[in-house]
Parts: sequence; structure tokens; C-alpha cells
Amino acid sequence: MKNRKLLFLISIVLIVVISASAFSPVHKADAKKRAVYLINGSLGDNAFYDSGQAGMEYLRDQYGLDIRTIECGFDAGQYEPSLEAAAGYADIIFVISYGFEDQLKEIADRFPEKIFVNLDTIVENSQKTITSVDFIEEESAFLAGVVAAMVTTDTTIPNINADKLIGVVGGDVDPVVDAFLFAYENGAHYIDPEIKVERKYLGDWEDTAKAKQATLQLYDLGADIVFQVAAAAGMGVLQASGDRGLYSIGVDTNQNNIIPGHVAASDIKDVGMAIINVYKTIDEKTYVPGTILSYGLATKAVDVVFEGNSDILPKAIIDKVDSLRSDIISGALKIDIYQAE
Repeated sequence: MKNRKLLFLISIVLIVVISASAFSPVHKADAKKRAVYLINGSLGDNAFYDSGQAGMEYLRDQYGLDIRTIECGFDAGQYEPSLEAAAGYADIIFVISYGFEDQLKEIADRFPEKIFVNLDTIVENSQKTITSVDFIEEESAFLAGVVAAMVTTDTTIPNINADKLIGVVGGDVDPVVDAFLFAYENGAHYIDPEIKVERKYLGDWEDTAKAKQATLQLYDLGADIVFQVAAAAGMGVLQASGDRGLYSIGVDTNQNNIIPGHVAASDIKDVGMAIINVYKTIDEKTYVPGTILSYGLATKAVDVVFEGNSDILPKAIIDKVDSLRSDIISGALKIDIYQAE
């Protein structure tokens, strides 16, 4: 009898343990819990850096990570000490390393037990521990060029002139910016080879007044739509389109409703999505260090979006972009990839 009672008690205990396991949190308790988002620039751009911050906040809210963000503010003197601080604190470092790639390699080699994920460029250290997220911005920027070309050649759209001229404002001469511009021009020429593309480089990523002035100069030349690839400074491009009653194209996040009726589309680059996707592999223990992860149109991490643009574009433009997007994803349309010299 005593044996039966003992067996009964053991069975109850096992049921309780199994039940507790079944209803325990989906995310593993032994997942790495400290993460840093280290950026060469600053938050508040309503674009690239803020997209990554949204991804980090998702990890905090959904996975319980203790997150920290380190902003270098484009100050080269902050890059190395910021890397040191990040490696000393966190298990996982998501980093945008423009301008300090060599320091990142050195720190990653010194801390092989840490997870380093480089966002938007490819960085490879000698120990092959840095994972790089490579956005194929050429695919979405090509579509942005298609939008600009179809806008500038459609005089039924309010305030569009007869000139086949479009513009683009870049923050600085930079391989990623130049990849955007290269594909933007290719997309425009795919629609009409006679379209002229005027470029302006600011040499700055935060000066909205400078970006606005550059955009107004492009409008004065006859452009009626301007693509901004200038981070926080790019807000000046959007403002100029509203002031002149003309058009702009946003970048990195959906900026269509910032200046209602004047931002025709946005070329998104979802840094937050990449951060979330990489962390999921860490949590699920399928993460492989030292890999290169490509994010193109098929992943939806890059795309051209029209939501929130006040329906200012004719349906024919949206339909054309939808068709070309499908062709790019299927491989029917090959997009040239920018090669830095």
C-alpha cells in the first residue's frame, strides 16, 4: 500500500514538472541576455538608425533582453572606446561600423566568445566570428528610380514639368550611398534612357538646412522629384518638396506621411527586421558566426512602399513597380550590383 502511495506521489510530481515545462516561456532561459546597439551616428533620423533601435526595443519587449544603445555621433574618437565598452558589457553586439571597420575586427578577435553582428556592410575578421548583414539596396533603389522616372514623365501629376530631370541628395560619398545612387539611375533609365539624374552630396548626415538648400537647387534646375539618401539630414529634402509643392522619395523607413502629399514613396531598409531575425537564430541555437546574410526584395527587408503617400501617384506607377518587384524576386529581371572602385 505504501509503495502504491509512493508511486502515486511520484506520478503527481512528474505531471507537475511536465506541465510546468509545457507552459514555460517560448524563449529559452539560457539565451544570451545583454545586447548593445552600437552606431557610428545618432538616433533621431526617422530612418536607418531609428529602424535598428525599433528592432532592439522589440528584443527587449519580446525576449527580455537588457539592451543598451551607444551613439558615436559621427565622432571618430568615440569608435574604439565605444567598442571596448560594448564588448565589456554585452554578450551580443549589433554594430553599424562605417568608419571603424578595422577597430571592429580587432575587438572581435580579442573577444571571440562575443557575438558581433555588423549591419549594412561586410566585415570579416581573422577569427571569422563577425556575422554581416548585407542589404541588397540596389534592388529597392532600382524601383525608386522607376518611380522617379514615371513621375517626371507624367505631366498629369500636379506641378510636373516637361523636363526629363530627377534628383538625388546623398549624405556623403560612400559605397552604400553610391550603391543607392547607381541603382536609382539604372531604374530611371530602364523607364526612359533620356532621363537626366542630378546628384548632390552634402558631406554631412545631420544638417537638414544644407539638405533643404541642395534640394531647392535641384528643383531650380528643373527636377520635380528628389530621392533622399542622407539619414537625418534628409528631412530637409522632404521639407523642400512640401515648400515647393513638388515631390520627394524617402529612405530606410516609411517616410511618406512626414510631408503629406509630397513624399511619393519610400525606399525602406529594415534594419530592425534584420536584428530581430538574427537574434531569433541566437535564441533558437541555430546561429552560425562569421556568415554573410543577404537581405533583398525577397526578404521584404528592402522595398519601395507607397502606404501613407496620400494616393498622389497614378495606379499605373504602382502597378509597374509591383510587376518589376515580382520580376526581380523571380530572377526574370537582373539588377546590377554596384562595385566600389
